[in-house]
Amino acid sequence: MRAHIISGPPSKTDPADGPFVQWVTMCHMHLDHLSYAAGPEGLAACVQRIGSRLGAGFSDGGLHPSFGTRNFVLPLADETYLEVVEALDHPAADRAPFGRAVVARKRAGGGWMAWAIRVADIRTVEQRLGRPSAHGHRRRPDGFDLRWRQLGIKDVAEDPQLPFFVQWETDDGHHPSTPGSTIALKRLEIAGDEQTVDAYLGTSLRQPLDGIEVEWLDSADDETGVVAAVFDTPNGEIRID
Repeated sequence: MRAHIISGPPSKTDPADGPFVQWVTMCHMHLDHLSYAAGPEGLAACVQRIGSRLGAGFSDGGLHPSFGTRNFVLPLADETYLEVVEALDHPAADRAPFGRAVVARKRAGGGWMAWAIRVADIRTVEQRLGRPSAHGHRRRPDGFDLRWRQLGIKDVAEDPQLPFFVQWETDDGHHPSTPGSTIALKRLEIAGDEQTVDAYLGTSLRQPLDGIEVEWLDSADDETGVVAAVFDTPNGEIRID
């Protein structure tokens, strides 16, 4: 199995040094979150299993009414977070691309589903990919409604190595990450092709990942996507597959 690790800032030969540098500057791309779909064990058991491995507790994130899903969230360092998500028994889960993606991942046994890139102005992504973004929102248990725009879920469903894009409309003070978190994402293991993801982003993915390592693995049976994530925790490195 091929494994190629990248980390650190872009080199002089990266795509970010080419014609897309202005686009990247406008977007201010940054890893926003990782999505993990609960399998047959159910959401509560999945959250407990991952939380015990990481030595941290998730909080109830609430409902995605328009997606037919709900999640639990764990803040990470560097303005990033981890969500564990499940589909509800609701028609929206069959209609919304995100809901369908969660259902499909559960039927496949659960596990890593997607990674999301935060951008400052999603209109630049809309122009580059030639299609509009969609509204998303999540109603927390305390009643607060988090709102954002997103683009790329259908692309992820077709090729899970690709990220999707998020622009938050809610202020930074309500972002699911928490300053000072003692858990940080160190490395992603992705089955796929680095050049394919770079072409989709329009730059080297090293730019939004900002030093997080990526280990590229050969995809088995042409199945791509996040295979595992490695976290730095107070108890050492923990790998979640």
